[in-house]
Amino acid sequence: MVKRSFFSVIMALMLVLLISFSVTYAAKSSKFDRWKPKFDPSSAKFKCVVATVGHPGMRSAFTGYAIRDELWKLTKGQIYFDYKPLSVLGGEVETLNMLKMGAIQGMAASGVASTNLGPRFGAINLPFLVNSFDKLDKFVNSGQIYKHYMNAMAHIGIMGLDITTYGSYGWATTIPVKTVADARKVKFRIAEATVNKLIYHSWGLNPVVMPWPDVPTALARGVITGLDHTAIVCYITKKFEVAKYFTQVNYAPGVFIWIFNEAWFKSLPPNLQKIFIEVVHRACAQSRKESRQMEIDCIQGAKTKAGVTFYRLPESGMAKLKSESNVVHQKYAPEINKLYSSDTYRPKDFLKQIQELMGYKP
Repeated sequence: MVKRSFFSVIMALMLVLLISFSVTYAAKSSKFDRWKPKFDPSSAKFKCVVATVGHPGMRSAFTGYAIRDELWKLTKGQIYFDYKPLSVLGGEVETLNMLKMGAIQGMAASGVASTNLGPRFGAINLPFLVNSFDKLDKFVNSGQIYKHYMNAMAHIGIMGLDITTYGSYGWATTIPVKTVADARKVKFRIAEATVNKLIYHSWGLNPVVMPWPDVPTALARGVITGLDHTAIVCYITKKFEVAKYFTQVNYAPGVFIWIFNEAWFKSLPPNLQKIFIEVVHRACAQSRKESRQMEIDCIQGAKTKAGVTFYRLPESGMAKLKSESNVVHQKYAPEINKLYSSDTYRPKDFLKQIQELMGYKP
């Protein structure tokens, strides 16, 4: 009798788990219906699974679908770019490791998280360095400097191709933050990245390291009271439903770095490799252009539709943050300047080159 009761309990629990999984899977599946390909990918000779935590409602993350459709068209159905947004395959630390192991073939990795495998990628997140759309365009078009930057993971078999952006970083908070003193009252969620930790400690603020998929629950429950993120992300992912204030610090760009497993890429015939690279570059360039307007639209939407109040710190507060940021550049410089056997370009001080290009003055 006891064995039968125990068996019944186990079966009931399994049934509950199965139903729960089915409901969750169905919800996720329906969520992607509007982005399904208008072709049958089953005949593709080559498949490229690409993950991101990004929401395709953002132009920077939608780029994956644009790449998918253009690749299918230009390769005449030979390459299927199987794009997996919205953390379907997990958080960024997990998916970066999957890419490194070859379990997936590509990733649109945030600039902050990408440093876990390619420390040089952290250059773009250094405070007040590449902190505008114009500076980002200048950086992307810098030739050898940009190429060296994009080779940050080449030593582990991962190639970087290009960048898309989701706007400028600031603070989305549940209380008004008009000064640096106000900011010290906030528990800011930051990414699982060294550069972000250095920044927030240099500013004397209260950072809470947290994977992006955990943010909605933590924000709703007050575990965190602020987000280190962009207005585009906060508006599209509905974080402004809870965080009704946004301080426009504009200290760095939010970017996705489009990286791919080099061994998989080299398995493609030369003509398909050429098409692949060209399609990614064109899609990323168009995305960066459109993201400029998207930031304007999202800020306006947040104000008029979500009731968000926007602030800018006074000049004295901005000067304080910029001054305190210099130590971050100094501490992280060795990671940016480090050279690997895979590097053909071998500058003595790569960070200094970027600083001079961007007009950064400590």
